[in-house]
Amino acid sequence: MKLLFDQNLSFRLCGMLADLFPGSEQVRRAGLHLAGDRAIWQFAKEHEFTIVTHDADFAEMAALFGAPPKVIWLRCGNQPTGVIAKLLRQHAGTLLAFEQDPEAACWTIY
Repeated sequence: MKLLFDQNLSFRLCGMLADLFPGSEQVRRAGLHLAGDRAIWQFAKEHEFTIVTHDADFAEMAALFGAPPKVIWLRCGNQPTGVIAKLLRQHAGTLLAFEQDPEAACWTIY
């Protein structure tokens, strides 16, 4: 499972979680810092990423369009990067099962 971290999440998450989610990327590092949500959605779809975001817009797009791409919606509020990494590590098993579920489009983490 490759994660694409949205603008409001640190690029450092890519390295911090590389052992669990190799090949992950961050929107700015992927050259999408000026792109709108639809362009990010299309990039994630074409490159087989799961979008990780605080943004409800991606969750709404997942409900409307379905997967791919899949969306991990972080509803924990703004947290330090280390807390986000820990949260994703704690849910890694569930996230990998989510990836395998063809019916699931969005997973919410509180």
